[in-house]
Amino acid sequence: MKNYEIIEGNFISFDKTELFYRTWKPKNSNEGDIPGRVLILLHRGHEHSGRLQDLVEGIASDDMWCFAYDGRGHGKNPGPRGYAPDFGFMIKDLNSFVQFLIEKHNIKMENITIVANSVGAVITSTWVHDYAPKIRAMILAAPAFYIKLYVPFALFFLRILNAFKHPAFISSYVKSKFLTHDPAEQKKYDSDPLITPQIAVNILLGLYDHANRTVIDAAAIHVPTLILSAGSDWVVGVKQQKQFFDQLSSTTKEFVEYPTFYHGVLYEKEKNLPFQKSREFIERVYSQELFSYNLINADQQGYTKQEYENLLRKSLPLWKAFYYAFTRLMMATFGRLSQGIRIGLNHGFDSGLSLDYVYENNPRGITGIGRFIDRCYLDAVGWKGIRARKINLQKNIEETINRLLKEHRPVRVMDIAAGPGRYLLEVAQKYNRDDVKFLIRDYDPRNIEKSRLLARELNCKNVEFIQGDAFDPKSFDANNFAPNVIVISGLYELFDDNKMVANSIMGATSVLQKPGYVIYTGQPWHPQLELIAHTLPNRDGNRWVMRRRTQAELDQLFYGSGLVKQDMSIDEWGIFTVSRAQNQQ
Repeated sequence: MKNYEIIEGNFISFDKTELFYRTWKPKNSNEGDIPGRVLILLHRGHEHSGRLQDLVEGIASDDMWCFAYDGRGHGKNPGPRGYAPDFGFMIKDLNSFVQFLIEKHNIKMENITIVANSVGAVITSTWVHDYAPKIRAMILAAPAFYIKLYVPFALFFLRILNAFKHPAFISSYVKSKFLTHDPAEQKKYDSDPLITPQIAVNILLGLYDHANRTVIDAAAIHVPTLILSAGSDWVVGVKQQKQFFDQLSSTTKEFVEYPTFYHGVLYEKEKNLPFQKSREFIERVYSQELFSYNLINADQQGYTKQEYENLLRKSLPLWKAFYYAFTRLMMATFGRLSQGIRIGLNHGFDSGLSLDYVYENNPRGITGIGRFIDRCYLDAVGWKGIRARKINLQKNIEETINRLLKEHRPVRVMDIAAGPGRYLLEVAQKYNRDDVKFLIRDYDPRNIEKSRLLARELNCKNVEFIQGDAFDPKSFDANNFAPNVIVISGLYELFDDNKMVANSIMGATSVLQKPGYVIYTGQPWHPQLELIAHTLPNRDGNRWVMRRRTQAELDQLFYGSGLVKQDMSIDEWGIFTVSRAQNQQ
């Protein structure tokens, strides 16, 4: 046994939930800052961090600090077994754990390697996709990108069950004999009282959905990756693991398949083989220069550029062309009974007026049929994501304001293209005081006028308004406002040109106080890009075609103006992000 001291503790996750974790501290090391390598381990579904002792022994070097936490609803944590409000909570828990360790031990992100099993591997890869952390590497053991459900139409019926009962639970069919050939490991699994066969239906469905989008969009990932695959896996699909691997943009990546291994790759009789491969991979990535990649020209070349060009082309299979033409016809006729669709058709579905209506989330229309259509329209996943973005945005703005007030600094918040600015005015209403002021800018005078009306409705006395072009760097010099918080929401998602975006960021941040903050939104993923491109007009009356920016690309654009991202939030569908960055003093 290696010379480790095991320390148990708890950390506070993003929603104030307390979660249990373990530390394996090298006995010859001191408490406090950790300047060297760090290993974070994630357990399988149903299990807990106590099951990771052998992995620490087999993979970590003698000087490597190791950490692992019990997943929400698992191990020593309270609450229903196998349950979380949604799968996104589990991804946010990982992000919270990493941030907690970085703050507690002054760890550098680039010194972190993550080893994750099965469901833990999906959590890890989705976190890397969504948050774009610059970790050193990730090792994914039998990632559960596709769970084998042997009952016909099981997924369909589970979605029906989840729609009518929440939370609903099922028991896993997986027995220890399907995980490992090793009788000793089977016995340990069967006798462990903290292992639960129960899993919440919403978590199983969320696992499927998040895994699917992560596999499809794996090209967004650049982190060095090792995949350890079980060739005789009864639990998850190997095909999806290979699809994920093939799509990765990582320049350092390996796929190793063990033909006779069951799903518990790291618990098999010959577990020394994946242990050795993991050690070799870790040494390899640390012997290389820290990987770097430049995405500033992703608007000129790369997979999101190709996706964008494909959307611009009107050539479609006949059945799709007919489907989208029929959808446009229905929207132009019966759709006009819906007030939301009518606003979108008249002003553009990407317009500030359209987004403001989506924020209101109050279905209106001509007759009951119109209101029903409007309700369906407002419940589209993209619009639900927009409303979740509003919540995350307001939370981030308020946290930043409170931080500045705690430092006894007058607060000056500038939104460079607010539209009607409902989300910001609702925040301004909460801070109706002399030391907190807001400036709402927008290019469209109609949005400025509506914003003034909203401000009067909400009795906001601390808001100024100015018509200005967010893409004209010189326009910010005329503000005479000197913000220490800049908000950029829903703007750059509408423009594919990175040079134009970079110039806008440079212009806005040129008037930002030091230290100051920029809160910006992104859209690294959207499941309905093609539908939108072929059915919805934009504010100029043209097709609304968007080029996605991966989170890594977006963060690099802000980093180019001297801004370093501090934290980030994302909706449960993985569509919209809200990030906060600080300029360097």
